[in-house]
Amino acid sequence: MNELTSKQFYSILKSEEINPDDLPMLVVKKYIKSKKILATAESCTGGYISKCVTEVSGSSGMFECGVCSYANRIKTKVLGVDEQILSTVGAVSYETAKAMAEGVRALADSDVAVSTTGIAGPTGGTAEKPVGLVYIACASERGTEVYKCLLGDVENADREKIRRAATDVALWLALRAIN
Repeated sequence: MNELTSKQFYSILKSEEINPDDLPMLVVKKYIKSKKILATAESCTGGYISKCVTEVSGSSGMFECGVCSYANRIKTKVLGVDEQILSTVGAVSYETAKAMAEGVRALADSDVAVSTTGIAGPTGGTAEKPVGLVYIACASERGTEVYKCLLGDVENADREKIRRAATDVALWLALRAIN
């Protein structure tokens, strides 16, 4: 499993000369040029990825489906996440993120799908699953890649910064999924 902190992720973007504010536009342009479709399944980001993508003019040419699956019953009913996964490892897990991405990819018949599930805070964290822990998955024809992200590592990390960082990671993974 891949692991990232906010600091590591933003350092990678800097080394790749990518401005985080440009990620939505870069994703939309690349998908339109490649004639690919992106879908999203969001829990802790609550539709933030979909919002960022659809703010870009022309995104209707590459984005058809976003599911905000905040509740476990929606993860199961709409995305096909196995109830056994949710009852054993929980919603905030590698397995759930993987199942969410694969589920929305199948639902939308998309080329690529990204998912987020985690704890944006300020409450809800535990010693095992701290605030800022977000699992982010990207499913494509190449398989499903999942990142365990510890996004509460920046100074003054709050709910909005964690959700924004998770959205940026998901968009970066979507960008990398297309050649």
